[in-house]
Amino acid sequence: MVATRKLVTVIPGDGVGPECVRSAQQLVQAAGARIEWEERAAGASVFKQGIASGVPPETIESVSKTRCVLKGPLETPVGFGEKSANVTLRKLFETYGNIRPVRELPGVVTPYSGRGIDLVVVRENVEDLYAGIEHMQTPGVAQCLKLISRKGCEKIVRLAFELAVAEGRKRVHCATKSNIMKLTEGLLKRTFEQIAPEYPGIEAQHIIIDNCAHQLVKKPEQFDVIVTTNMNGDIISDLTSALVGGLGFAPSANVGNEVAIFEAVHGSAPKYAGKNVINPTAVILSAVLMLRHLGEFEAAGKIENAVLVTLEQGKVLTGDVVGYDRGVSTSAFTEAVLANLGRTSQRWRVREYRPIKLPTSDPAPDTVKPHSRRVVGVDVFIESALTPDALGKSLEEIAQDCPVRLKMISNRGTKVYPSVGAITDCVDHWRCRFVLRPNVPELSETHLGWLLHQIGLKHTWMHVEKLPEFDGAAGFTKAQGED
Repeated sequence: MVATRKLVTVIPGDGVGPECVRSAQQLVQAAGARIEWEERAAGASVFKQGIASGVPPETIESVSKTRCVLKGPLETPVGFGEKSANVTLRKLFETYGNIRPVRELPGVVTPYSGRGIDLVVVRENVEDLYAGIEHMQTPGVAQCLKLISRKGCEKIVRLAFELAVAEGRKRVHCATKSNIMKLTEGLLKRTFEQIAPEYPGIEAQHIIIDNCAHQLVKKPEQFDVIVTTNMNGDIISDLTSALVGGLGFAPSANVGNEVAIFEAVHGSAPKYAGKNVINPTAVILSAVLMLRHLGEFEAAGKIENAVLVTLEQGKVLTGDVVGYDRGVSTSAFTEAVLANLGRTSQRWRVREYRPIKLPTSDPAPDTVKPHSRRVVGVDVFIESALTPDALGKSLEEIAQDCPVRLKMISNRGTKVYPSVGAITDCVDHWRCRFVLRPNVPELSETHLGWLLHQIGLKHTWMHVEKLPEFDGAAGFTKAQGED
């Protein structure tokens, strides 16, 4: 019986994307993988059609059908205009885990050559600041919401441990900034520490993200798997790729329980587009990750070994390795890898892989259910050109007949009223914290509505955050200088 061929959506992408994707497709076919392609568009060409997401309906339909994508890099305007089509694809299909392997490669000389770097960054892929929820709260103050969920943390932590199991790795570091962001980044740390005992054969360590970056430069060989939040992972995975030769060697997999999207870490590099000079290795190795995801382990191993042999031979290297005046063309490098299919390096081992057991999660939105909860106050964000003292006195007068009192005002996170003697360069964006008066059990919706109405008669407020307690623990943090 002839084995069923797997249908994969291929998005050639922008800039150098089509050249790199074409190389990867050639190798996938030559290695005997049972793959068929369905080509679709996303990115710059789609933006030009007036589709703000950069992802047209026919591409969404294809991905929904195939559940697997090989994608070239996509262009996105920087600092204005449309959202990233890359991020749109990841979020539309809940590819919550970004897997970015990094290993030392033969023939690619770096200051770290001989150190045996072989690690994987597992980056949460849909939450954090990259949720992209931003507001101009005043004409001169912008806000971005950093959203971290227990469900998202649990999925990415379990994925990191399951990847370690599948690849025979021994250590997982959880890298966070939980010393500063104790609720958001701290949620990942706490989730990691709760789940780690379920994997007794794997060493689990927490590390502060800035120390992680420091240690990656100082002694990268100590790391095996690093799991971290979205923006942290974006930054350190680019750092790790630089340790082994750059983004031209950095593949990635965006993995979800329903869909997986495979792409190089690098961008579209428009200045090299169409010149046949780009290094296709990152997209080729992304295709290798794709083949393993689809169970095509033999074809994946053949391609990875062929890449290693080609680099080890050192005769056919692209411009990002040896300089663009001496580097070979994209097509020449691809031909060399094709010629080495079936060969195995004697010095550079391809790791034994097993299928990754993807974690499942409770489909209910409210996965964390406290036994008790109450609202003990409210932060009202006010736009005002008043001084802290004048604003504070005004708000105290407004709240004098309310079940809450003004506790403090902060500006950019620092308490400025009542004054603590700090030197703060204030802007017109004030967090005004009201807390319950003695013997008042909870702030009701009626009382909150009355307070906001009274504040609105004299001041401009733009944002409100209730101050909750869950099971007796504060669900909010204090300002710098707040008692």
